Amino acid sequence: QVQLVESGGGLVQAGGSLRLSCAASGSIFSRVIMGWYRQAPGKQRELVATITSGGSTNYADSVKGRFTVSRDNAKNTVYLQMNSLKPEDTAVYYCNLGHFYWGQGTQVTVSS
Repeated sequence: QVQLVESGGGLVQAGGSLRLSCAASGSIFSRVIMGWYRQAPGKQRELVATITSGGSTNYADSVKGRFTVSRDNAKNTVYLQMNSLKPEDTAVYYCNLGHFYWGQGTQVTVSS
């Protein structure tokens, strides 16, 4: 059974930075695509960024140039570096493994 544990969320002022981490259990991490999603109050969950097993990345237009996704297969961990944060980035951020497994989410709040 795969488990995903996110960390690194918190409260930050607009313009600030946060780095989210997602640690995965199990042995399939290095072979599957990983993703970060977010869900703001009253809105649907949306894709933020993905990274393939080979390191190819994809970003939502709203975060391009500000967020960077990376992975460390030796540590079974995926990261989301978030810079130049905006109040509209406020949401619960979820880690996803292989379009199937989800983490419990971590709250990111950006104050204006």
